[in-house]
Amino acid sequence: MRKILLLIIFTSITWAENPHDHMTYFNEDHLHEQLVDGKKLKVDPIRFNKFVIGVTDSQIAVVNVKGMVCDFCARGIEKTFTKDPNVKKIDVDLSSGKVLIAYNKGQEIKFDDIKEKILINGLNAIDMTIINL
Repeated sequence: MRKILLLIIFTSITWAENPHDHMTYFNEDHLHEQLVDGKKLKVDPIRFNKFVIGVTDSQIAVVNVKGMVCDFCARGIEKTFTKDPNVKKIDVDLSSGKVLIAYNKGQEIKFDDIKEKILINGLNAIDMTIINL
């Protein structure tokens, strides 16, 4: 019992001294020099065209994300959105800080919902544009 209590206290102190949005405590190689700000960059047209292949009668949410810098970030976002039955397809572009999410044309897309799912992964969605296909 005493060992468990000491472990809890030590863990709490360690977490308080070493906060990091991306859980670097578990992955020391996950440190970054610069964060990508998706709002300042444009969607890669070649990547977008590949994304929409086979996607018909849909709307695409183009989400600008700040803080997305590594594959760990991208995979977390993909995994979160893949669980949503309303999402038809997703693409996360680290280099541009963009997340493309395909929904059915009639689906209501709420930025607050998307923002929350991205925040769960330790990142910030700063704005969104919807493109109807």
